[in-house]
Amino acid sequence: MTGHPHPAPARFDPQPHHPGPDPVGAVTHPGASDAGGPDDDDPALHIGDVEVARYVVRPDLAPRHGPRPYLHPVRTLAGTPVTDALPADHVWHLGASLAVQDVDGTNLWGGRTYVRDTGYTWRDDHGVIAHTQWRERAPDRLAHALQWRDRGGGVLLTEHRRLAATPVAPDAWALDIDYTLTAPTDRDVHLGSPATNGRPDGAGYGGFFWRAVADGEPVTFTADTDGEKAANGSAARWVALTGVAPGGGAYTLVFTGLGLGDRWFVRTAMYPGVCVAFAFDRPAVVPAGGRRTGRHRVLVADGVRDRAGVAALLAAAEPA
Repeated sequence: MTGHPHPAPARFDPQPHHPGPDPVGAVTHPGASDAGGPDDDDPALHIGDVEVARYVVRPDLAPRHGPRPYLHPVRTLAGTPVTDALPADHVWHLGASLAVQDVDGTNLWGGRTYVRDTGYTWRDDHGVIAHTQWRERAPDRLAHALQWRDRGGGVLLTEHRRLAATPVAPDAWALDIDYTLTAPTDRDVHLGSPATNGRPDGAGYGGFFWRAVADGEPVTFTADTDGEKAANGSAARWVALTGVAPGGGAYTLVFTGLGLGDRWFVRTAMYPGVCVAFAFDRPAVVPAGGRRTGRHRVLVADGVRDRAGVAALLAAAEPA
């Protein structure tokens, strides 16, 4: 079983309750496709008349791929795609999504589970993050309720999530995602990662994860560092990723919004991805009846920006 070793886990103050991978296939989780009806289509976010992101609400995936709502494709205003989904190297990487590999022993990331003293292992421990109700649907914003469930359909966490698209410049826009995760009143909920379960080398992924797309290795930097090694595990105010999509079209992504105890998980060599990691080097805990909240902003721009260009984007996007 996965574990939660020292150092002590980060806690969030309780508040009032307000074998090889399977092919993509039909959802078989209990309740994974709840509440069918006229809202079953996948809505889109728009900047004016331009569709900039499609939100896949009920993906038709095998359990091992971590069924959950995700944004894909996300595009620049010129139409360049900046997300990947179901890539051959990690089929469970799904555009931009919330995903955690260890939620009280349930894998809500997809793929193999990292087991202490054993390594990555295929286990029958995959849950699902399921949409339950729309709260708002508009061309530039979406809000809905979700449940994080174990493999038997038991509710681990409830969630309220909001997505919004905002113009920043003629060639840039901002995606905001904010959410509240609420634990049951009768138990704490632990959030872990391969790193907290014994994997070395800064593999503390799990949280708000963005699988990018690039033709060749992209470039990453922060306000004062360059490269994957420096950005990974840092608490920098922002992380930028620049690259060229396989079909052509240069882009810049700027990620902001680390919460208390969060760290950046960054990959460019193995694959292009950036994650607001909830449990990078120690587990996090949502206490019984308590809530964990987060808000992250991603600036999506055409062209390759340097530090000065990123600073200009951030200034244009204020206030977050």
